[in-house]
Amino acid sequence: MSLSQRPRVIIFSDHLLYPSETFIQAQAGALSEFQPVFAGSRRVRGLDLREQHLYTINQGDIWGRIRELRFKLLGHAPGLVKRLKALDPVLLHAHYGPNGLRALALRSRLRIPLIVTFHGSDVTIRNLRGQKSHLGFRAYLGKKDKLKESGALFLAVSRFLRGKLLAQGFPEESVLVQYTGVDTKKFRPESTESGPLVLFVGRLVESKGCEFLIRAVAEVQKQLPEAELALIGDGRLRADLERRAKQSLRRYRFLGACASDEVREWMNRASLICVPSVRRPSGEEEAFGMVCAEAQAVAKPVVAFRSGGIPEIVLHGQTGFLAAEGDCQSLAEFLSLLLQNSELRQRFGRAGRDLVLRQFDLERCTGLLEQTYRRAIGAGAATSEGQFLRESIVNCSS
Repeated sequence: MSLSQRPRVIIFSDHLLYPSETFIQAQAGALSEFQPVFAGSRRVRGLDLREQHLYTINQGDIWGRIRELRFKLLGHAPGLVKRLKALDPVLLHAHYGPNGLRALALRSRLRIPLIVTFHGSDVTIRNLRGQKSHLGFRAYLGKKDKLKESGALFLAVSRFLRGKLLAQGFPEESVLVQYTGVDTKKFRPESTESGPLVLFVGRLVESKGCEFLIRAVAEVQKQLPEAELALIGDGRLRADLERRAKQSLRRYRFLGACASDEVREWMNRASLICVPSVRRPSGEEEAFGMVCAEAQAVAKPVVAFRSGGIPEIVLHGQTGFLAAEGDCQSLAEFLSLLLQNSELRQRFGRAGRDLVLRQFDLERCTGLLEQTYRRAIGAGAATSEGQFLRESIVNCSS
């Protein structure tokens, strides 16, 4: 089927798209039976979307800001609706819970099914005391019941996250597990390892646990002074983490934000990847750990805390090691063990690559997503929507 003949699905996100949201772009780009069209309030400085069809409310002038505010307050965006209707879309797919709530107004005017993917903090954060958050998220927490009762289909990126949604009262028959998947053709084993290197990839924020990683690597370097820590990413804690590293580490480097290709190159250069994510007082947890999947796709072992959905991708003693949250001593021991045992690293790496190919390959996961798309489109006319949802729960998580 040619691109022009494929039915169009609207990929909706308020801001299009932040640098950390490569998984949204990759999933849309992997669609083979549907043509993705991106829609949102406005573009932000982030991912290159020049090759995508893009529709926004706010083009950057004063009138655009007024139109965006009207949409967020009243759900009114006639210009965007008119342009999207002209595309004859068959489905609206919103990413993140707050965007799902905003998309309800578009769904009602476009008269098409709505799917909402939850990615993590939009589910796990429950306590905003002392937590910086935008007004849209606070409004979402107050109006979440409207989304629960909307009849939309909800996708969770892990079994862990599905459990959280059910605990919050989302209807069991409407919540499916849908792994996003990793591009195993792009993230493939091409090891350039030349020395003991521990790699971290992620935002430099409290939930990513870099403080614990620095403490653990400091212990490792007492036995292996040649071991190095490299951190890819940026965030509000960078200055504090650089200070801690300077005080306690022999060899380290902060690489800042890197493009996806650079991340892949550093993963192949590393001995292993460490993902020390922790649960925050707000409730924020790692929903799945895409970095874990990418690392294992390039056949690198992962050392992580047993947090959130990480145990669904990192198998303790098979593809990596899991320590209890905050246990720096165990984290250091696992890092040292792998850094000093190349045969074990290779064995874990092969097992990790095999696991990703079987369960978390982007094409496979997107194929399952397209099955869900087809069923959602047909569910309105189906006589047994409940059966459709029960089958989807099995198919998406298998």
